[in-house]
Amino acid sequence: MSWQTYVDDHLMCDIDGLHLTAAAIIGHDGTVWAQSANFPQFKPEEITGIMNDFAEPGTLAPTGLFLGGVKYMVIQGEPGAVIRGKKGSGGVTVKKTNQALVIGIYDEPMTPGQCNMIVERLGDYLIDQGL
Repeated sequence: MSWQTYVDDHLMCDIDGLHLTAAAIIGHDGTVWAQSANFPQFKPEEITGIMNDFAEPGTLAPTGLFLGGVKYMVIQGEPGAVIRGKKGSGGVTVKKTNQALVIGIYDEPMTPGQCNMIVERLGDYLIDQGL
């Protein structure tokens, strides 16, 4: 299965008539493996900041998580595994796998819990596959 299929069929899937605003699978080095058409153009240092927070949880909390120049307030996550961010009525979930970051961005009416479920379920599956 191609990485684009994971984004299109799993991350951008329809749940109760709702779906993520944007999604991507990005290598730890910042290389885009696959992304939705409207995923924001991010800067390499934004991915570096996310990777640093996975290595040393809490480093993004004071400054916020930036993705595509948009600042998200970092909220509860799972140290070393999941980072969650909030901005207004939307937010972002980032799940770290062995080789990649699975990223989902959402807006209302989707809830943070629905976004977390979509992103983390695919991330857990990829981890189980050794990816």
